[in-house]
Amino acid sequence: SIDYDHLKNLHSISGPRAALPVLLAGKKVASLLDVGCGTGTWLKAALSLGIPDVLGVDGIKIPPDQLNVSVDRIRHQDLTRPWNLTRKFDAVLCLEVAEHLNSEFAPILIDALVMHSTQIHFSAACPGQTGQHHVNCQWPAYWQQLFNDRGFVCNDAVRWRIWEMEAVEPWYRQNVFTARRAPEEAGKEPRIPAVLHPEMMHWLKSSTAGGSFGEHVEQIQNGRMPLGWYLGVPLRALLAKSKRKLR
Repeated sequence: SIDYDHLKNLHSISGPRAALPVLLAGKKVASLLDVGCGTGTWLKAALSLGIPDVLGVDGIKIPPDQLNVSVDRIRHQDLTRPWNLTRKFDAVLCLEVAEHLNSEFAPILIDALVMHSTQIHFSAACPGQTGQHHVNCQWPAYWQQLFNDRGFVCNDAVRWRIWEMEAVEPWYRQNVFTARRAPEEAGKEPRIPAVLHPEMMHWLKSSTAGGSFGEHVEQIQNGRMPLGWYLGVPLRALLAKSKRKLR
């Protein structure tokens, strides 16, 4: 049983509409599965982009009058147990879902994702990120390893493409990365760095209360992040500042 009320966690339609074209850029997508779809905001965005075949699954039964898409496009599914829709999709979304499942169910969730597509867009709450029933908040490298173990290679290039998109909720901008099936490359790619988006400060536990945000700041200051992360920060900061000046 997951203590989660979608009415207390409203998500915008504008965010998915802005982010989804970036996530799917350059890919021919005719079918899409959203795992942990909630009320169907990302499904509605996909339909508006002309993707005809969309389906969502969620671990919580949602009344039809709260859905953003027709009820036949959403299936109730216990995400703590193995499941298989016996079909493939061009792309799978699983966004800010995994943190709501206890850690012993994390491999089951990833197994289900990779079973349904070779292209997965994934995000999950970082340590210290507040929210209902956040029981397994992890940095991306934790999830990356689970994907690697299943023959998927991961990168966070999409994160930086939506980093400055104000229409997109900050937790997506901070946490999202892409996993694609490539057994020969899986595990050889750089570890996805743990980063914090400035707009996420409100959604993180206070460092004065001993939360994980303070621990992460200490990790940065003590040089525990990958060298590439430190080398890239000045350039990303300069680009972000330039964009704000231009606006």
